Amino acid sequence: MPRNPDTAFFGHPAGLSTLFFTEMWERFSFYGMRALLILFMTAPIAVGGLGFDVAKAGAIYGTYTGMVYLLALPGGWLADRVLGLQKSVLWGGVLIMAGHVSLAIPGLSSFYLGLVLIVLGTGLLKPNISALVGALYGEGDVRRDAGFSIYYMGINLGAFAAPLVTGWFAQGETWPRVLERMGLSPETSWHWGFAMAAVGMAAGLVQYVLGAGNLGTAGLHPALGDDPAVAARERRRAWLALGVTAGALALVAVLASTGVISLNAVRVANALGVVILLVVVAFFAWLFLSSDWKAEERKRLVVILVLFLGASVFWSAFEQAGSTLNLFAERSTDTRAFGVSFPASWFQSANAFFIILLAPLAAWLWVRLGSRDPSSPAKFALGLAFLSAGFAVMIVAAGLSRDGALVSPMWLLLAYLLHTIGELCLSPVGLSAMTKLAPARVTGLMMGVWFLATSVGNWIGGQIATFYEALSLPSLFGAITVFVGLAAVAMALLIVPIRRMMQRTG
Repeated sequence: MPRNPDTAFFGHPAGLSTLFFTEMWERFSFYGMRALLILFMTAPIAVGGLGFDVAKAGAIYGTYTGMVYLLALPGGWLADRVLGLQKSVLWGGVLIMAGHVSLAIPGLSSFYLGLVLIVLGTGLLKPNISALVGALYGEGDVRRDAGFSIYYMGINLGAFAAPLVTGWFAQGETWPRVLERMGLSPETSWHWGFAMAAVGMAAGLVQYVLGAGNLGTAGLHPALGDDPAVAARERRRAWLALGVTAGALALVAVLASTGVISLNAVRVANALGVVILLVVVAFFAWLFLSSDWKAEERKRLVVILVLFLGASVFWSAFEQAGSTLNLFAERSTDTRAFGVSFPASWFQSANAFFIILLAPLAAWLWVRLGSRDPSSPAKFALGLAFLSAGFAVMIVAAGLSRDGALVSPMWLLLAYLLHTIGELCLSPVGLSAMTKLAPARVTGLMMGVWFLATSVGNWIGGQIATFYEALSLPSLFGAITVFVGLAAVAMALLIVPIRRMMQRTG
């Protein structure tokens, strides 16, 4: 820790305040839009929606959320070689805001354009703002972990507030009446909800620019080393790759708009699945087939693969919050409290609320347990078990709603509570386990594995959502319960061998 540390923000560097509020507003925009996305796509055209069936909407939802995290890998690569962390966050935010503005404009073309812009912007901003937080602290600074805890609180504050605001505009009963009195179509209320997400990102950008001076030189330049020739060569390669990618996307857009090719949502989702599968297989094949690893390093890679698969299963079910559980809230849940109706999208604030409430308790519990603190694989197994239990609750709720009855909102809240406990068991230890297990030569690369697992999980989650209308709800939620439950059992059976492997290589 430096002799005279910057302690301007609750004992932390002043730059943390800039990044705290930037991420808070970015997550506000992300979760505010996510709370509306599948509901807007499946809402009838007569009430301002797109009128998609659930199979199509689920495919689009999975493609969107999967791409958001998949593009974190090239987003980090681009920051390292061309833009630097600070500019990557700025331009990522600009793209995200433009995407939400596009969604606020009625029309199918503006809808798809908005999703593409948000995917590109989030892929550029999300990994690099986290890296920028770490860059604020010098080597050995004991405040780093606490700084990340403060930063993640900003994430959850934004995630909690967003659905309440965007849902009120998009689905509330008051705003459509206001629009009608103003002589505007009340069916456009969905787009006002998306516009609030754009306002949130704009607020984040304004404070980021105003507070940029607090960041100093942290992440100001690309991390290309000190050799100018090497740096120049890497920049040329990066610009070439960027140009080829942009050109390919532009060509696809032109061919689609002129009718030369047809972009079917389900086919695009399936193609994305193939791409993600190839990326995963190629990545782990490259790791395991390399002849440079020592015997102990190969054991670590095996453990990383196991945790990768566990995390992928977890996120595939956890992300049903924005799809199948969101639809259940809209169609099968009584959205009244004390005689007052509220938007179904407000349920999307439950997870963030429970995290804010329970995260300090979880942190205290792990410390309190001391030497009895469960190992990382044990926490993974617990996380999957709680997630499975949440969907077991939904089997009962779905059975009660079988004849069209609206069930109590407490069923969903209980499911989200169990899911949040599962998230607190698995998510915080995931990156920690990756950093502990990763061979020193590929520690940075292993951070991308976590985003890749999330991408895989989100794509699978979108595929699961396509069955919402094809299967009975008890069958759908039952299948998810068994799927995640079996993964929890498998992880539990591996606790002892994995723990031994981690102890030998720790």
